[in-house]
Amino acid sequence: MSASAIAKPAMRGLLAKRLRFHLAVAFTMAFSVAGLFKFFVSDSRKNAYADFYKKYDAVKDFEAMRDAGIFESVKPKKAR
Repeated sequence: MSASAIAKPAMRGLLAKRLRFHLAVAFTMAFSVAGLFKFFVSDSRKNAYADFYKKYDAVKDFEAMRDAGIFESVKPKKAR
């Protein structure tokens, strides 16, 4: 058996090298998750609100609440 020298571990600059890698991975993952959230959650929510308010009739909703007696300041319409 021949005695071979074991290579010394690279200790100098090890933390900086690992931080550089982990920061790059963390930023990549953060931006990808933010993009996915925007496309799948925010945009679909915006479209759902836009569709709701395209069909929403505030006057009709107010009259239905008034006739149900929800408001104290507005008397319900008398039924004919």
